[in-house]
Amino acid sequence: MPSADPLDQGLDLATLGRRYKAQEITPVDVARAVAARIAAQDAEGVWISLASEEALLEAARAVEARHRAGEDLPLYGIPFGVKDNIDAAGLPTTAACPAFSYVPDRDATSVQRLCAAGALVVGKTNLDQFATGLVGVRSPYGVPRNPFDPERITGGSSSGSAVAVARGQVSFTLGTDTAGSGRVPAAFNNIVGLKPSRGVISAAGVVPACRSLDCVSVFAATCEDAAFVAEVMRGFDVADPFSRPDAETVRFAPAPMAGTFRVGVPAPAARKFLGDTRAARGFDAAIEHCAALGATIVEIDFAPFLAAGALLYEGPFVAERLEATGRLLSERPETLRPELRAILEGATVFTAKAAFAAQTKLVFLRRRVAEILRTIDCLMVPTAPTLPRIDEVERDPLGLNGALGVYSTFVNLLDMAALAVPVGFRDDGLPVGVTLMGPWGSDARLAGLGTRLHRATSSRLGATAFPLPPSVAPTALHDDGILLAVVGAHLSGEPLNHQLTSRGGTLARACKTAPKYRLFALPGTTPPKPGLVRVVDGATDGVAIDVEVWRLQPAGFGAFVAAIPSPLGIAKIELEDGVHVSGFVCEAHATVAAQDISSFGGWRAFRRTGR
Repeated sequence: MPSADPLDQGLDLATLGRRYKAQEITPVDVARAVAARIAAQDAEGVWISLASEEALLEAARAVEARHRAGEDLPLYGIPFGVKDNIDAAGLPTTAACPAFSYVPDRDATSVQRLCAAGALVVGKTNLDQFATGLVGVRSPYGVPRNPFDPERITGGSSSGSAVAVARGQVSFTLGTDTAGSGRVPAAFNNIVGLKPSRGVISAAGVVPACRSLDCVSVFAATCEDAAFVAEVMRGFDVADPFSRPDAETVRFAPAPMAGTFRVGVPAPAARKFLGDTRAARGFDAAIEHCAALGATIVEIDFAPFLAAGALLYEGPFVAERLEATGRLLSERPETLRPELRAILEGATVFTAKAAFAAQTKLVFLRRRVAEILRTIDCLMVPTAPTLPRIDEVERDPLGLNGALGVYSTFVNLLDMAALAVPVGFRDDGLPVGVTLMGPWGSDARLAGLGTRLHRATSSRLGATAFPLPPSVAPTALHDDGILLAVVGAHLSGEPLNHQLTSRGGTLARACKTAPKYRLFALPGTTPPKPGLVRVVDGATDGVAIDVEVWRLQPAGFGAFVAAIPSPLGIAKIELEDGVHVSGFVCEAHATVAAQDISSFGGWRAFRRTGR
C-alpha cells in the first residue's frame, strides 16, 4: 500500500530507490507530494517558476509507463529542480531578469539526459541575476531564506537550488558554477555541491556567465547522490564548444583513497575568515577529522591560487560576462540589478592587450599550481570564509561578495575539480563546509574522501530531520539485472567497452576489488588485455585492483559471456566492500609468460605508462 506521506522517509536517491523497488510508493505519489510540500512551505524566493501539478503528474505517469515497458531508468521517478539560467522545455528561462525571459522549446543537454534517465523536472530555482554573485540576494524574484538562520544569506548564485535541497523539497537540483556558485550555497545550507571537471558535463542550453569557465553543478544531500547524478549527465556534447572529447574517461562514483594519502591545506597565515573565529575553528576541526581518517596533512603555498582567483573579477576575464548581458547593458540598463550593472560597466574598459596578458599570467600560475598538486592527493579549503547576514551584504554588496570568493574563484580558471562537503555545525547552529579540490579528472577521488568526511562529521540531511542513509550506490536500489565487474579492455573508453553498451549495459559504479588479487598483462592479445587472478587464501601478496561494475539484463549478460575468449572467463569477484559480483578472471596457466602489473593498481594506470 502506498504511504500516507511518500516523503516521510526522505528524498535521497537511496531511500526513494528502495521504496520504489518495494512498491511502497510510485513516482505519481512522489510528484503529488512534492508539489504539495512546496505549496505548503514558505518558499518565498526559492522557485521562480514551477511545473503545473497536472504537467508534473503527467510526466510521472509517463515515467511509470516507460518503467513497465522495461526501459532502464537509473533516476526513475526522482524529482529535481533546475537553476533558472538552464533551459527546461516549456518553462521560462529568466536568469533572474524579467526583461531577458524566454521560453525554450528544448531542454539543455544536462536536463535532457536526466529526464531520459527517468528524473522529473519540478521547476526553475532562483539565482543571483545572470549568475553573478555569491550572496543569493541579487534577484527581483525575492531572497531565499537560509533554513538555519533567516537573517543570514543562502549563498549564490545558485541560491534557490541549494535551499530546495536543504529543505527536502526535491532530491537534487542543478546549479551552475563559474566562481563558486555551485559550492558556496552548499556550505551555507549543509548540503553537497559537486563542481565537475570542466567540459565533462555539457553546458549547452545554459545562459552563459563566463562561457569558457561555466560548469553545470549538482546540489544533493549526499556525495553519493551528487556523484550518481553527475554520472548520468557526463559525456561529450558537440553542441557545447567547451565540451571535452575525453569526458567519458572521467568518473564521479566515489573511489577510495588507498593507503596513506596527503591532503593539502593553506598554511595558517594564508587562511582568511574575515574575523569569524567560529568559522576558523570549524576548519581546524575539519582538518582533525581528515587526519583521523588517515590523511597526512600538508601545508601548501596558497599564493598562486589566490593570484589566479584575483584574475576573475579584477582582470579582463570579467568581460566575458558581457556575452549574455551586453545588449541589455547598452539598451536597457535599468532592467539590471545595480550590483550587476556596476560589474558589467567595469568590464567594458578592458582591452585585448589586457586579455592576452592575463591569459599568459594564468598559464604560469597553472604551471605552479600543477607542481603543488603533484605533491598531494587533494587540496582542502574552507568553502567560504564566513556566513554573513543579509544586512551586512546590503551595506557592502560588492566588497563582501568578493571576499566570499577567496576559496572558490580560482578553481575553474585553474581547471580543477571541486566538491563542497558539509562537516558539521558551529556552536551557534550554523553549518560548516569545506571544499575538496584536485586536478582535472580527479572527481571520483574527491567523492571518495568527501563521502568519508561527510559521514564522519554529519548526521542529518540538509536542514531536514532525516539521518544520512546507509552508504550504498543509489543505482543498486533502482533496477534489477546482473552486475559484472570488468578490469581491462571493457572499461569505459577502452576498445571493447562497446560490447557492454551495445547489449544495454549501464555503469553502476567504479571501485576496487578486495586486496586479494594479482593483475597480469597477457601477451599476444588483440586488443591488449589483462588477466585477473585471485591469490591463495591466506596469502599476503594480494592487492586491490581498479574495476568498473556494469549492470546487464539477463539476455544481454548471456550474449556477452558467450563471446568471451579463452583464457578469460567469468567467476565471482569480491569487491572492496565485501560484495561479490560476477567478473572477469583468468586461467592461471595464461599468466606464466605474462607481466605482473599488480603494482599499478589497475589496467588504466599501467596503460598510462605506455608499456
